[in-house]
Amino acid sequence: QLQASGGGLVQAGGSLRLSCAASGRTFSSGNMAWFRQAPGKEREFVSGIDPWNGSTYYADSVKGRFTISRDKDKKTLYLQMNSLKPEDTAVYYCALRNRRIITSAMNQAGQYEHWGQGTQVTVSS
Repeated sequence: QLQASGGGLVQAGGSLRLSCAASGRTFSSGNMAWFRQAPGKEREFVSGIDPWNGSTYYADSVKGRFTISRDKDKKTLYLQMNSLKPEDTAVYYCALRNRRIITSAMNQAGQYEHWGQGTQVTVSS
């Protein structure tokens, strides 16, 4: 199970840190990622991390503002979000694969077997 937390209401320019705690499964064998879904829109890739080398990947819209990280001992995935914008408003989901996937497929939601329940992030202007 994946348990996401850390969402909330913040003003534009503010920061939030999302956490995703994994329980009952191997944490570091597959890709981990954050996706988000705004009302009326499809779920979109935000950021991902390679389980083997820790390489990180970001959507262009968040590059330079968001940072993904993981703590293997705590089995927790994080997303530090800085300089938040109203267009970042969405429900954020953490996702986990059982196995590593090629980088080009990392941004495809359908490739992930396990999902957290989502945490709402609202950025006011």
